[in-house]
Order: sequence, then C-alpha cells, then structure tokens
Amino acid sequence: MKDWGILVLRVSLGVMFFAHGLQIALGKMGGPGPEKFSQFIASLGFTPALIWAYVAGYSILIAGVCLVLGIFSRLACVPLGIFILVAMFKVHWSKGFFITNGGYEYNFIILCALIALMFLGDGTLSITKK
Repeated sequence: MKDWGILVLRVSLGVMFFAHGLQIALGKMGGPGPEKFSQFIASLGFTPALIWAYVAGYSILIAGVCLVLGIFSRLACVPLGIFILVAMFKVHWSKGFFITNGGYEYNFIILCALIALMFLGDGTLSITKK
C-alpha cells in the first residue's frame, strides 16, 4: 500500500507542477508565458527577470514530468521546493498563514508534500522501480 500512496503523492504533485510549468514556460493553459511572468518576478526583485522566468518555468515543467514518471523524484523536489519557498516568502508570507487572506497555507502544504516525497523517493510503481 505504501507504493500506491507514493504514486498518488508523486503523480498529483507532478501533474500540478507540470501544468504550472506549461503556463510559465510556454504560456499554455491560460498562463502568462515567460515574458509576462518575468514582469511579475521583476516586481519581486529578481534580475535578470526574463532569465529567471525561463529557469523557473522549465525547471517546474521538467521536474513535474520527472515526478509523474517516477524518475529522479528526490532530485526533482529540490527546484520545486525552491520555487514554493520563493512563492511562500516573497508573495504570501506578509499576508499571514490562511489562504483566505492570500497567505502561505497552500504553499506550506505543497512544501510538506515535497519534503515527504524526498524521504520516500520514486517508489516501486515508477519507471525506476526502486
């Protein structure tokens, strides 16, 4: 049963991050694309913003695929965790904990799920079958 739990955790996180990667890196699914996303991250103080937009978008996209397939899941959690920590502290922290106020509650849960997956690894229901 543990491997089925890992599969659910890995695939659900992977699909979510893959979808966000499509939005940021490619402007798909109603997303801003790298040019518009770079304007947002420039407002957070990141320079050169366009390069960081591409780094963020493609890191999230590729790491999401890795999670879905179950390859390098522990490694894939690192850039995803960094992305979530940046969102948590740069965008949501000042609004408090609860998401109803724009807080970091959702980011906190995602970060905890990523940390759990780092401990658990790919599981046997993955391409690597470890």
